[in-house]
Amino acid sequence: MKATRISLMLLSLAAAPAFAGDVDLSLTNDSVKGQVNFFGSNNDLQLGTGYTYHEGGRDIFNADFHAQGRTAIGNLPTTAGIGMRGIYWDQNRADGGAVGLGGFATVNIPRVPGLSFTGGLHYAPSILSFGDSDDMTSLELRGSYRVIRNAELFAGYRYLNTEIEGTNRDVNLDEGVMAGMKIFF
Repeated sequence: MKATRISLMLLSLAAAPAFAGDVDLSLTNDSVKGQVNFFGSNNDLQLGTGYTYHEGGRDIFNADFHAQGRTAIGNLPTTAGIGMRGIYWDQNRADGGAVGLGGFATVNIPRVPGLSFTGGLHYAPSILSFGDSDDMTSLELRGSYRVIRNAELFAGYRYLNTEIEGTNRDVNLDEGVMAGMKIFF
């Protein structure tokens, strides 16, 4: 079953270049995630979708919609986005999701061409949550280095947490140090 899900994800990623701005694949010790973003960083909007398979049979789907633009933090060129991330997760005995509000920022370091740092945070209170989720927090931090013009390697940390409705019990749906690569089209 695990091989089928991963094969399906890889097949989907192989078809992505026909309509994608970038594709990224990341791994933690317990999960694998594929993300397709449909527009490049020069567009005013960013749409994306992703799938995470977490060891133990947890499937996590996300859909992203952000307004984005170029700005600067200090004198550092930055791409920032504000919008929402919809997340749905499914496990044997529970499922749920949320629409988190938040954003991201990618800061480029001009003194070291190719080096950038990205942070993204989305939060959904209980009013924007459904199923077995009572709230949800999604955090991702990464440092990237563009190895060639259309590909970069990155390392960072991913945290996806929800509170199970009616129990006051937090569950980390996906958490850990990650590494991966991003390919631009």
